[in-house]
Formats: sequence, structure tokens, C-alpha cells
Amino acid sequence: MKQFFNHYKSYHLSLLLLAGPMILSNISVPLLGLVDTAVIGHMSSAHYLAGIALGASTISVLFWLASFLRMSTTGVISQAFGQKNTRKLTMLLQSSLLLAVSFALLIVSLQGVFLMAIEQLSGASEQVIEQANLYFSIRIYSAPAAMCNLVLLGFMLGMHYGKGPFYLVLFTNLINIVLDIVFVVGFDWGVAGAAWASLIADYSGLVFALLLVKCLFKRNAIAWLWHLPARTEVSQLLTLNRDIFLRSLMLQLCFSFMTFYGARLGELTLAANAVLLNFLMLVSFALDGIAYAAEAKVGHAKGQNDTNKIQLWVKLSVFWGAVFALLYSLLFAIFGNQIIMLLTDIPEVITHAYRYLPWLIILPIIAMACFLFDGVFVGLTRAREMRNSMLLAATMGFFLPFMLTTSWQNHGLWFSMTCFMALRGVSLFYRYQQLRRQGILLQ
Repeated sequence: MKQFFNHYKSYHLSLLLLAGPMILSNISVPLLGLVDTAVIGHMSSAHYLAGIALGASTISVLFWLASFLRMSTTGVISQAFGQKNTRKLTMLLQSSLLLAVSFALLIVSLQGVFLMAIEQLSGASEQVIEQANLYFSIRIYSAPAAMCNLVLLGFMLGMHYGKGPFYLVLFTNLINIVLDIVFVVGFDWGVAGAAWASLIADYSGLVFALLLVKCLFKRNAIAWLWHLPARTEVSQLLTLNRDIFLRSLMLQLCFSFMTFYGARLGELTLAANAVLLNFLMLVSFALDGIAYAAEAKVGHAKGQNDTNKIQLWVKLSVFWGAVFALLYSLLFAIFGNQIIMLLTDIPEVITHAYRYLPWLIILPIIAMACFLFDGVFVGLTRAREMRNSMLLAATMGFFLPFMLTTSWQNHGLWFSMTCFMALRGVSLFYRYQQLRRQGILLQ
């Protein structure tokens, strides 16, 4: 172990310097969710918390479906950066931003369909549906800014500018948190206040992100030139985005099923799961900090046609991912109950959430591999493998276990989520080992 540190000391440092700002900024994302939940959770009734959980979950499904924009941008930009191809960098950024705006406008135009889906699929009470629709109908108009921010964040990460995403996410979330308190607590706007806070924060973040990218261009002596994208490159980008989109669609299907089926189990279960999902989001964003660094490092190494460096970055990323996973499991085991009480002071919700806390204690360790190897495959721009792994995990790891454990009710949901995370990690690790043994990591 000591030799592992000493021999690769500079590589450990390089990875952590890139991952560190991402971990800090990613932690601020679930902290925003904690503030949203805490502010609404201290209102007079559980239906406010359940309503914002349902509305925000629907927005998350849509916006997280767009995570393919960030992931594909990071992968292709990191490889172009490794090749030192500045023309390709600007062309890919332009194409990705155009795709982001197009996807956002499609989402906004279909908002009526999504509002109908909230009501039909959740089976929640009229009060909960009213609050969920109120949140969604405001927040949906932040889609163009949110989609473009994903692309710009992916561009900065692909350029190994870890501080840029840190500044962007921190800036956006600080505005959101401050406005949450002002609108919800100060102005007493309730759920609508939380939605307006997020919308304003997203557009403020877009302006800030554009300024950061402008500085990054200047620092790297990159001239912004309008390029007519080559047909083959556009086709490859669309194929990459398509596969990552399908992967993200299946991922969000499983997470949204948690919320919608939880609504059918009652308001208390829906509210309790809303609290507990913040634990999982905290874990996922922290592990994604390492995974984001893996994306950039592995992609850069592929751009340089260096197989040995790809394998080294994978080993280092898995090591540090395991360290953080263990830390989170210990944190939840020791302070889990206190975190729940911080999020809500409704006694029934606290009691209900505490019943399912053991699942959150073991999940970080089980889920570590799936997050880390997602990053590896993004860097390799092998989206087809990510799509196939997610399809296998969703069908055989989530819905099959759920059908076998429906009598366990909410415990069955959390058991299925645990199996889902485990199978994602195992299948991606197995495929990576195949590629490594066959000597085709650079293809």
C-alpha cells in the first residue's frame, strides 16, 4: 500500500486536485435538497413535503435525463483536449449547446403531458397533487438554462478545469439556498417560493458559466470560431448522446418508480422516502466527484492513445471511491437519525424514515463500483456498454427483485434499489475487464 502511494504520488495528487473541487461542489447539490426539504418539512402538514417531493422528483427525472449532455460533452472534450485539437473543441461545444437548447424546448413544450403523468401515476391525494403541480409548472421554465449549464460544466471538466464546475455549482446553489429562505420563510410563498428560487438560480448560473468558459478559452489561447460541424462527427455525437440518454432514462425510471410507488403506499412513506433519498443523493454526488475526475483523466489518456495511463487512472479512481464510500457508511451509521431529525420535525415522518435507515447505511459500499465505472466508460466514450449495463440492472436488478418482494412494501423498494446498484457495478466492471484483456480500450 505504501509503495502504491509513493510510486504514484503525483497521480494521486492530480486526481484529487481535479476531484476535490467536484466533490465539494457536488456535496452542495444535495445540501440544496436538504435545505428545500428542511424548509418545507417544517411547514404545518406533511402534504407540503410530499407535494414538493413529487414535483421536484418529476423535474429531476427530466433534468437528470439530460445528464447525457454533461457526460457526452466531458467524454468527447477530454479526448479532444488530449489530442490538442482546438478546432474540434469549439465545434463540439457548439454542437452540444445546440442539442441542449433543442432538448430543453422539447421538455417545455410537453409540460402538459408531464403534469398529467404526475396525477395519473402517483395516485397521491388532491392536496399533494396540487402542491406538486404548482412546483412543476414554475420550475419547468428553467430547463433551457439547466441544459446549457450541463454542457458548460461538462466542457470545463473535460478541459481539466475542476475549479470551474466548483465555482458554478457553488454559485448557483448559494443563490438557490438564499432565495429559498427569502421566498419560503420570509415571503411565505410556500412550495411556489422554492420553485422560483431554483428557476432564478439556474439562469444566474448560466450567465456565470458563460463567463467562466470565456476565461478558460482565453487561458488556453482558444479562439471562438463558428464551425460547420462535419457530418460524421455530428453523427458520432448524436449516437453517443442517444445511448447515454437511454441509459439515463432507465436510471431515472427506477428512481422515479421509488417516488411514485411510495406515493401509493401513503403520504408518510412518500415523505419518508423524500427524506432518505437525500442520503442517497449525498452519496451519489460525492462518489461522482471521483467519477467525474475519472471521466476527464481516462478520456485525456485515450486522446493520447495511452492504455497504461487508462488502467492507472481506473485503479486510482476505484481506490479513492472505496475510501469515500466507507466514510459515508460510517457517517450514516453514527449520525443517520440526527440527519433525519434535521430534515423534518414531523414525528410520524421521523419514525417512518428511521425504519429504513439500515438500507442507506449499506448502500454507499454496494453502489461505489457503479458510479466509478460509469465515469470510466464516459471517458472511453463507450456509451453502448453503459446502456446495456443499465438495461440489465433495471430489469434483473430492480424490477425483478421488486416483483418478488412486493409484500415487503417499502422495504421491498429499498431492497430492489440495493440490487440495482450492485448489478450495475458488477456488469460494468466485468465489461471493463473484457476490454482490457482483449486490448481494445482505445477503440
